[in-house]
Amino acid sequence: MGKYSEAFVAFDVAKKKHAVAIAEGGRAGEVRFLGDVENSWLPIERTIKRLADRYDRLHVCFEAGPTGYGLYRQIQALGHDCMVVAPALIPKRAGERIKTNRRDAVTLARLHRAGELTGVWAPDAAHEAVRDLVRAREAAADDLRRKRQQLLSFLLRHSRIYSGGGHWTLAHRRWLANQKFEHRSSFRKASTRSKMRSNDCAASRSNSLSSCRSGPWRQSWKPIRRCAARRFWSP
Repeated sequence: MGKYSEAFVAFDVAKKKHAVAIAEGGRAGEVRFLGDVENSWLPIERTIKRLADRYDRLHVCFEAGPTGYGLYRQIQALGHDCMVVAPALIPKRAGERIKTNRRDAVTLARLHRAGELTGVWAPDAAHEAVRDLVRAREAAADDLRRKRQQLLSFLLRHSRIYSGGGHWTLAHRRWLANQKFEHRSSFRKASTRSKMRSNDCAASRSNSLSSCRSGPWRQSWKPIRRCAARRFWSP
């Protein structure tokens, strides 16, 4: 077996364990399944470092999904190239119906080596925190079931996985109460910007009403029902 200087690594991401496959460089490079790795920082780091000791360059990819972009930022921090793949643009064979994590990882590694994958923009931690805030605001008026689903999805994107019994039990609620996050300042900044926009909207509406009452159109004045500034600033 020849010595290859680069390798293309694919993660088929999941809630608890990721399936990992590798495609060695070159047209005749071997494509094989490496195994499953726990969805946790240290096991993923050990896997990447073990591969980096064998190959000069690693090109890593995984599909965009509910697990978020933490894996992308971790691989970038380790000094390797990473692509977040658009799931809808992955080439598929006609009639291929049987899907397993192992097969998906191997296929993803082979397509990455062939250059047939399309990447999406991966936000940094601050952008992702603002996205979570917007989702929370949108779900505020929804039913309890969707609120709970939004919370579980948020925890999954930050690799916070409850390993006890069922969800929403007393033990699960205690576990939720003990969760802490590093980017609370991003939420506060986003919330402050939202309040400032609301104040600007109210001030704009007040000025519009005042000008209408005192201007030459005071006889035909009608209340303004919707503020253009609010439409512009709404996320």
